[in-house]
Amino acid sequence: QVQLVESGGRLVQAGGSLRLSCVASGRTLSSYVMGWFRQAPGKEREFVAAIRWNNGNTRYADSVKGRFTISRDGAKNTVYLQMNSLKPEDTDVYYCAAVYSAYDVPQKAYTSWGQGTQVTVSS
Repeated sequence: QVQLVESGGRLVQAGGSLRLSCVASGRTLSSYVMGWFRQAPGKEREFVAAIRWNNGNTRYADSVKGRFTISRDGAKNTVYLQMNSLKPEDTDVYYCAAVYSAYDVPQKAYTSWGQGTQVTVSS
């Protein structure tokens, strides 16, 4: 099982930027897919972005394309989510997740989840 710890969430003004970090431990991530998801109170958790650790291939939700970038640092066992041009509707708890897979998979397939980090974007 992979343990995940997110950080970097805070209050930011609309138009600003944030970088979220997710440090992974417990496994070598070379055969993992790492994802970022977000959830607002009373709403379903939604996909934000994913990256295949072995080749760096990425996928994004339409709502964040061109604004968010997912990346990974093998030396630090860390996944990042760079968020630019933030909007009030980006306000959510952001979760990092991992799944042992060679291919991108749906949300329900992810097996390890972090505790979440709160991002609040003020207008």
